[in-house]
Amino acid sequence: MNEDKLVSKEKIGMFVWNYFTNDARVLRSCTALADAGYKVDLIAIHDATDELLKKKEDYSNHFRVYRVNGRLPKSINYPLALMNRIKRILLRRKPLLVIFVALVAFMIYLQPLIVILLLGIGVALSTQKVRVIIQRSYIFLQMVKIGFKGKYDIYHSNDLNTLPQGIICSKLKFFKRRKLIYDSHEVQTSRTGYTPWFHNNLEKTLIKFPDVIINENHTRAKHTEELYGFYPEVIHNYPFVSKPEELEKVDLHELLDLPQAEPILLYQGGVQIGRGLDKVVEATPLFKKGVVVFIGDGKIKPQLEERVRELGLEERVKFIPKVPVDELNRYTPNGYLGFQVLNNVCFNHYSASSNKLFEYMMSGVPVIACSFPEIQKVVEKEATGICVDSHDPESIAKGVNYLLDNPDIREEMSQNARLAREKYNWDLEKLEFLKIYKELAIN
Repeated sequence: MNEDKLVSKEKIGMFVWNYFTNDARVLRSCTALADAGYKVDLIAIHDATDELLKKKEDYSNHFRVYRVNGRLPKSINYPLALMNRIKRILLRRKPLLVIFVALVAFMIYLQPLIVILLLGIGVALSTQKVRVIIQRSYIFLQMVKIGFKGKYDIYHSNDLNTLPQGIICSKLKFFKRRKLIYDSHEVQTSRTGYTPWFHNNLEKTLIKFPDVIINENHTRAKHTEELYGFYPEVIHNYPFVSKPEELEKVDLHELLDLPQAEPILLYQGGVQIGRGLDKVVEATPLFKKGVVVFIGDGKIKPQLEERVRELGLEERVKFIPKVPVDELNRYTPNGYLGFQVLNNVCFNHYSASSNKLFEYMMSGVPVIACSFPEIQKVVEKEATGICVDSHDPESIAKGVNYLLDNPDIREEMSQNARLAREKYNWDLEKLEFLKIYKELAIN
């Protein structure tokens, strides 16, 4: 038994607003708590399109995962589909027929007052927005139900989209309130895809309820202090310590039918806006040699693939679908270098010290990195790569070509990365994470 194992009967109820299939940070948190003796349940969302994904499972004998329905039940879905049909008829200017059909059809499912309310919403908003609101509310209520039913001692909300669930389950108790941790992995008030006025006010309203607040690095913690007047705990997003060179490597040269001498210029992670991937593609013709390999999926992948075709770079840019997080370190060592070239599209990107930076480090892969404070601090202090202007394809190309022209320096950076992984890893960082729980249990 681990000497650090706690004699604890405390139950942890943790929320995360995703399918929990590739969330490395939450996996590390749950595993650390379970190994320390806590009973941990993770409440996530079920993906009905994934036949292999279980609604309830014991994850590697460490903790239990409960996934709530991500799809609306038929009793709600059918009326919404009918509403959409009615809306299309409305657009054809047949209002009297619409009202008659709507009232008759909806009476089958709902009471008249609710019918009128839904019709009003359907006219005021697009059907898609109504569906999203109802679907998210349905997921939210399921999470709250499991959270209450579990009777947990401590609740842990990952990011702003699960903080309301944590507050309701921990603070709205008739007899005894429970402790709540708000673990904010991102800057909720300035990130892509978020509405500033809404999320700013939501976090400002809810931030008073958690007992402990965690940020991912000190740049973000200082930002929180500026907003709310207190400095949160800091738990860095470091990966599990690993030595991928001791594992059986997936040979990307063989997989992609590339010459073994051809350097692989690697990006792994979400193919999303603001990550500088379009700039990497634009820079590719300027690289003296090498093949860019993107491992991952995301919203802008089709546009990126189309841009590659437009530039005639099919032989120099390759795409591989995302791989499971626990398999990724068998792919990463293929990289001659790795890209971490976020663009400054929001403070969330600017303040990031993202997981992939340290994943490259674990595999001894030097990085071409953006010159943002947290990332630059690590790269330059440990001499594990080159910092560039991530908004400029020419600057990216200059960094890549420097490492291509200087294999000895590249090898030195690779060795530095392997040394640095003994410092930047979850095995050490989790001790700080567990201290938070120990102190919370005492107070």
